Amino acid sequence: MSDPATSDPAETGSEPGRERRPAPQVIPRPANARRGEPAPWAHLPARQRRPDLAQVRAALAAAGPPRRSTLEGTGTRASAVLAPLYEQDGEAVVVLTRRSAQLRSHRGEVSFPGGGRDAGDVDLRATALREAAEEVRLDPGSVEIIGELDHLQTVTSRSFIVPYVGQLPGRPELEASPDEVAAILHVPLSELLDPDLFHEERWGLAPLEHPIYFFELDGDTVWGATAAMLRNLLRLITQT
Repeated sequence: MSDPATSDPAETGSEPGRERRPAPQVIPRPANARRGEPAPWAHLPARQRRPDLAQVRAALAAAGPPRRSTLEGTGTRASAVLAPLYEQDGEAVVVLTRRSAQLRSHRGEVSFPGGGRDAGDVDLRATALREAAEEVRLDPGSVEIIGELDHLQTVTSRSFIVPYVGQLPGRPELEASPDEVAAILHVPLSELLDPDLFHEERWGLAPLEHPIYFFELDGDTVWGATAAMLRNLLRLITQT
């Protein structure tokens, strides 16, 4: 689990008993939302739901090319995010952020560091690394990109997102940018793989009904695009 001795008030672990401020986010759940499928890894024993970085690397190396968005190559705005991982006490931990409540969009939501591509970014990997440096002061030189997840597209903003997975040499010293990030979260993958913390909902009417994924952490809900990316990563790791 994450280190309870974190001194930075903007950095938060998720161990039981640690007080955490609930995120002031709004989930636009429609009245006709219904329960979806259980966690794909729900049938696995607990020992197979505690991956280390070697397992993560092997799973990403064995995965095929990521699925691309249909919006790519159409002049649509491109974004990228970074899923930073490190190992602690023999298990992989992911770094997430809770967005500031002062932001105009997605306020209070839990997300990966990331954002839109700037003109000066040589590629979308550079975008992901730059955004992580700006949001949480993550040194780009400390990140080894070890994989790329399926690309996502958003309905509301008509943009697509490319998620990169990066390995860190250890728990990083991070600092939240106060204008963008309210808290930095260090979450073990074993916590995300707890079947009781995951659920799927079905939103919309046929034939446009679609799944929305949720991870109910201690004091935070991860949902939407970030939850979809996490589910993709965890399915690869657990081979489910």
